[in-house]
Amino acid sequence: MVLHLLKLCVGPASIGELEARIARHRDEALRLGADPRPSHVTRMVPKRAAAIAGQGSIYWVMKGTLSCRQPILAIDPFTGTDGIDRCRLVLDPAVTAVAPRPCRPFQGWRYLEAGDAPADLDRASAGDLAEMPESLRRELAALGLI
Repeated sequence: MVLHLLKLCVGPASIGELEARIARHRDEALRLGADPRPSHVTRMVPKRAAAIAGQGSIYWVMKGTLSCRQPILAIDPFTGTDGIDRCRLVLDPAVTAVAPRPCRPFQGWRYLEAGDAPADLDRASAGDLAEMPESLRRELAALGLI
């Protein structure tokens, strides 16, 4: 059974800003000879990691709206230089917009069952909704119209 993670996106306020941050990270990593894959570091290792890594995605909540997702390629536990155990979620650089849905703030991350995950927004499945500006999609979702 596939399982996803739900997480607040701190910093980027739009999908475009998230994609720009990923591109900046990749360019800097390549310049330094480091791993260019995007990653997110979290304090806790998901207990259900086997159902997530290589199958699931991290769904990003931006400005109170579940907006997009990135596939999770691997979950790598590690110990930081400060001696604290952490977890690196290695992500695919591709960001996929999803059907927007309002989401209240929360701390950390939450599990998201595959059946509860919003559908991807692509031209074939979402029609004109996929072409709509992200800010308008977010506003319509907040009003409960989409």
